[in-house]
Amino acid sequence: MLSLTNGQRGALGAATAMFCVGTLTGVSPALHDYPVYGGQAVRYLVGALLLLAVARAFGKGFLRLSGREVFFLLMLALTGLTAFNVLIVESTRFADPATVGTVVAAVPVVLALLGPVMERRKPAPRVLVAAVVVVVGVAVTTGFGGGTPLGLLLAFGALACEAGFSLLALPVLARLGAIRVSAYSAALAVPQLVVVGLVVDGPDVVRMPSASEALALGYLAVVVTVFAFLCWYNALPRLGADKAGLFSGFLPVGAVVSTVVLGTGQPHLADLAGAGLVLVGLAIGLRPARTRESVGVG
Repeated sequence: MLSLTNGQRGALGAATAMFCVGTLTGVSPALHDYPVYGGQAVRYLVGALLLLAVARAFGKGFLRLSGREVFFLLMLALTGLTAFNVLIVESTRFADPATVGTVVAAVPVVLALLGPVMERRKPAPRVLVAAVVVVVGVAVTTGFGGGTPLGLLLAFGALACEAGFSLLALPVLARLGAIRVSAYSAALAVPQLVVVGLVVDGPDVVRMPSASEALALGYLAVVVTVFAFLCWYNALPRLGADKAGLFSGFLPVGAVVSTVVLGTGQPHLADLAGAGLVLVGLAIGLRPARTRESVGVG
């Protein structure tokens, strides 16, 4: 049986997580007529229940949380899940989706700078260069659109929240583990999204989904929430936030593959060129580090 190193397991987990998250682009059209925030609340509720079942199956029962852990979990749910969804939806009202996607795609650079700081080590210049290459590759894939200053401001807010999804998990992952962090953050996001949904949609925040909507919500809950969250939060401690962030380049790859499989789109030359740049960035960032850079990595 093939044995993987700790770093290889982390790389596989991070790539899988980001690929799965990218596939939501191909699934989302089935939910265009469903209340946005109510749908996200349903997704995270089902995901949290499944994650709690997984935790119980693996003997990861509830732990008494410290005030510090409660704070980080609440902020993780508020920024990385709730606010991120709100800002993504609202930013696309004032800016092209391509512009929003390009701004959010800069998250590898943010993680390359701030991840090491939170882990009490210096940012690695090589990883920062790799992050910039990955961002350029994603920008080539998504393309640059247009938008108002408000749209760009909201997009940068979504970028900050996307970074928070990883950075705010780091202080609690060591003790709680990937399963508990995933379950607790998903559960905490549910009431937050219900409140937002009630403000935006009123009593129509949730309704009975059609067959196609139920399948889409189920996919988001099982694959994009449960499976992807577990893969990502298992990868973070293995790679460090800076190297894990490079795998955000797999988001558009998942989007392209899912649209082709579902028949909702075809890849263009820009998609292939962008994917090539992402691979170059990963090669730069993940090549074996020299002794001076190896401390605290992997």
